[in-house]
Amino acid sequence: MCDENAGTSRRRFLSLAGAATSATFLQMMNPAASATAATAVAGRSRQARATSLSISVGKSEITPPVGTPLAGWGVDTPRLSTGNNAPLYARCIILWDGGYPNVIVTADTLGFDRAVNLNIRNRVSALGVAQSDFVLSALHTHNGGALINELVEYITYNISSGSAAASAIQAYTTSVEDAIVSLVSTTLNAPRTPCTLDYQVADEDFSYNREGLPYVERDVPILAARSSADGSLLAVLFSYGCHPVAAGGQTLSDPDYPGVACTLIENATKAHAQFLTGSAGDQDPVGDFSWQLSTQYGTDLGQTVVNALAKRGRRVTGPILTDYRDVTVPLDITNTPANLAQVRADYVARQANSALPGYFRRHAEMMIGQIDNGSFATSMYVPQQTWQLQGSPRLNLALSAGELVSGYAVYFRSRYGGSNGMWVCGYANEYPAYIPSNELLSSGGALHYACGWSTDYPGIAGGAQTIFGWLGHFRLQPNNPSVDVEQIVINNLTQML
Repeated sequence: MCDENAGTSRRRFLSLAGAATSATFLQMMNPAASATAATAVAGRSRQARATSLSISVGKSEITPPVGTPLAGWGVDTPRLSTGNNAPLYARCIILWDGGYPNVIVTADTLGFDRAVNLNIRNRVSALGVAQSDFVLSALHTHNGGALINELVEYITYNISSGSAAASAIQAYTTSVEDAIVSLVSTTLNAPRTPCTLDYQVADEDFSYNREGLPYVERDVPILAARSSADGSLLAVLFSYGCHPVAAGGQTLSDPDYPGVACTLIENATKAHAQFLTGSAGDQDPVGDFSWQLSTQYGTDLGQTVVNALAKRGRRVTGPILTDYRDVTVPLDITNTPANLAQVRADYVARQANSALPGYFRRHAEMMIGQIDNGSFATSMYVPQQTWQLQGSPRLNLALSAGELVSGYAVYFRSRYGGSNGMWVCGYANEYPAYIPSNELLSSGGALHYACGWSTDYPGIAGGAQTIFGWLGHFRLQPNNPSVDVEQIVINNLTQML
């Protein structure tokens, strides 16, 4: 069953009335009713008047040193940075809502391991930021410096513990953690500019569903902060649901198309620009990956945002309601001696298969060791976070850990007023795995990398689940949907919205 712990917030405290239920994506147009959650807001109610808003912004360079392993692609020989094609940044927007800071940090990196997220989060909390008021989002570039355990280094990059490459990853991780905490501290103490917020949705068309499902992301949500004094643009937060892999695997570090877009927007508007990666787990850019493709799509996206900003979107205001939950999702592991013996035999056979990719065989090697010493995990944390801004309609921002696939965005937009009222992102806070839908889990194997299992041994982890170092894939039990990853994510976000 799901083990959920509600995150603390100065403004939103949830007392769950019961377990929510909802349909799978295959039934999404007739969702089951979800249980209500009693909500209390400290010092105000959902009907409170709009609060005064101010903004402060900042950014800090996090370009990895030459020789740092680059993250994102499974290889047998690590890709070591030989320089940079463009700088990498951590960027920060703080929306001050009635004097309280709401912090969004985005970083040009692949993702954040749980320990890294918690370390940064605890240090930011010590600065006076409530847990649910802090978003830490990874851009998911595949040409950024590798961080500790965002993917298992030995499995994915053939990097052994104690090696020079492992030491470089450790050093870079520490520097990124310190840079982000310092950035938040500096931005908290930076001048605040009174502002208004407006929201609109543009569209783009350079992504496709690489898993063969019908969902293709088109939305480009745009949240603009403008000076209350003269209406000038101060900052823009925007998003798109497409893997930042247009440049392909290089040896120069680079933020891919979102970095190109941010630079174009900043040059054109003189405002701060920041990108949140959408539900891109099954979305790739169309075309042959290259520097040219990354520049083309980043320029296209950036110009789309600049064109949209010429007109104001609909107004949104405070109070900003926030929630954060550590959600536990079980893996499909039967922890009995007989079953583990069979699982071990499957991994022994997979390790011996020289026709498989190196990361598959290294994963098998590690899983054999975990079975032998009893160190395997039977569940994972998949944190969920929501922010709500007031307006007509309310703007709901849902942020999930992991590589969220696009079906979740389709589902929640269908429930919460379409694109005008619902903004869904992945890669937030932690990077535990791909977060597949039941469609992917049930029809996966030969068809879907993101489902987390493969046809050679469908009872054990495969596909995308291997590089994260899990023994098993997610559960799919139609007669007990409360243990499905799809159901757990939907239930929790539904209770939080």
